[in-house]
Amino acid sequence: FFFQAEDGIRDYKVTGVQTCALPISETGKPTSIGTTAAAFRNGTATHVVACGDRPSARRRRAQHRNGHCHKSASSRVVSGIPLAYRLRTLLGTPLRNRVARSRQRFLKAAAADCRGIQETVLQDLLKLNSGSEFAKDFGLRPGLSPQQFRSQVPISDYELYRPYVDRMLHGETRALLGRRNRLLMFAMTSGTTSSSKYIPVTSRFLSDYRAGWQMWGIELYRTVPGLPHLNVVQIASSHRRSLTAAGTPCGNISGLVASMQSPVVRSLYTIPAAVADVSDADLKRRLILSLAFGDPHVGMFVTANPSTLLQLFESVENDPEQLLRDLHDGLSDHVTIPKAAGRRLRAAVRPKIQRARQLQQLLRSTGRLTPRDVWPNLQVLACWTGGSASAYTSRLREICEGITICDHGLHASEGRMTMPLAAETSSGLLEIGTHYFEFLPVAEAESANPDVLNAWELEPGSEYYILLTTSSGFCRYNIRDVVRCTGFHGDAPLLEFLHKGAHISSITGEKISESQVVEAVRAAQVGAGLWTAQFTMTPEWLDQPGYTLYVDLRRQAESTQLERFASLVEQQLCDRNEEYREKRQTRSEEHTSELQSPCNLVCRLLLEK
Repeated sequence: FFFQAEDGIRDYKVTGVQTCALPISETGKPTSIGTTAAAFRNGTATHVVACGDRPSARRRRAQHRNGHCHKSASSRVVSGIPLAYRLRTLLGTPLRNRVARSRQRFLKAAAADCRGIQETVLQDLLKLNSGSEFAKDFGLRPGLSPQQFRSQVPISDYELYRPYVDRMLHGETRALLGRRNRLLMFAMTSGTTSSSKYIPVTSRFLSDYRAGWQMWGIELYRTVPGLPHLNVVQIASSHRRSLTAAGTPCGNISGLVASMQSPVVRSLYTIPAAVADVSDADLKRRLILSLAFGDPHVGMFVTANPSTLLQLFESVENDPEQLLRDLHDGLSDHVTIPKAAGRRLRAAVRPKIQRARQLQQLLRSTGRLTPRDVWPNLQVLACWTGGSASAYTSRLREICEGITICDHGLHASEGRMTMPLAAETSSGLLEIGTHYFEFLPVAEAESANPDVLNAWELEPGSEYYILLTTSSGFCRYNIRDVVRCTGFHGDAPLLEFLHKGAHISSITGEKISESQVVEAVRAAQVGAGLWTAQFTMTPEWLDQPGYTLYVDLRRQAESTQLERFASLVEQQLCDRNEEYREKRQTRSEEHTSELQSPCNLVCRLLLEK
């Protein structure tokens, strides 16, 4: 079935030096990625091989005997499924089987011939948008070799395409698109300038986008017990936030996908698609909470950022009575239902008195409305777990103890890029069948003639900027995402997202990245036994320029813990950033920490003057 989540969250306005303000768990210790929950994998075609080392048949059989293959992402027992949901599952069986076969074919082909698939995709995309004004201006035509293609189009950002997109906003779709490449909408996302970016979404783009989500989601449905019978809480955004001068919708692609679902597929989702069009943020949050907590048969939550789930769960933890009132009384007095709204939205705002009484009794008996108790069959939380999002997952695990967290891959308004093959890891297989990918080594980002690599040429452990050529007409587009190669699935690379390229601070050449700060603080927490609610590192332009790490503790800590924590952060930053270590070694090892209040730590990490 069709999975999607809101997109474009990570690409927000960037000005000056970046800082990171990121929640961390109170008591749940950060867990090494990949060490919790079983992999959800297809043992015949989805073996993940680091550095190209394929396990032997004997080893694979031993893994199967020991339970390392075909294990579900959750072992919770599913019960109390209504008959109507079981019938719905039966109706969806042919579609699920078809998607499962597509996934197996893709994984087998990707492992065998990454290069051939990518070169075919490049020719398809050149043909698709041949005849566009952009193709004419840059001499693009079918038949160009990858080397010729690189010589024709420079590595670029959105500004190269802005004039062409501006013409498309006024109805000139041939500015970027070929004659048969139909425009459906524009995905809107904030740019690094004051102007928004408008990403063309075409029929081919949408088909690829949906296929990627389906191949990721079908393995969950295949391996998680009872999940096909249960509902999905998916938090999406509207695809019609505005219209262009030519009348083309602008918004989020997730809303477009939701609006195109068949009635059977739509019945899987607890939250009607029309909720995405509610403009009042507080009312929308109350609607989502009322719908989600009003449905006892939720099996999975799907959203992009784990902070979205934390906000929902913590808002109920802080004020459960508001939720219970909304369930008991309904929200019909607060929401104006448009005539075009569907039956499900009208039903959504009506009172749910019986469910309100159930949750009221649960609150009285346990004192809390935890996800595990509210939804006994909840199996999966699907959200980002890589990059800065990893800072939220410890707290999410604490609130949702016993529920598997699955990353759904690297994706943005510009397209899907990776598909994780296992639970509890952000590393995923590059989706080589949809876009043409190139990779710019981070170390060569400032070079006039960088050595750009193909997908099959990456080195495990190395970091790259990912370049996209898509059906939207963008070629060699630098999305500013930094990824690390973690290994290979046959010939195709496995990648994990680290951070946006703009999220780097450099006072004197040290180039500290957001991901380095997140990893350093998480590791220091383990070593010091100290857990934070949130933290931010910011540059300080004093007589001795350096960084200040502000930490909000969830529990009071001893001074010895604070000193060890500060020392470990420093050590971890030095271990992860050679230039930072060199800058620190050029001056005295001055390192001070100050406890300003029982719940605030300020840790000065000084660089050379």
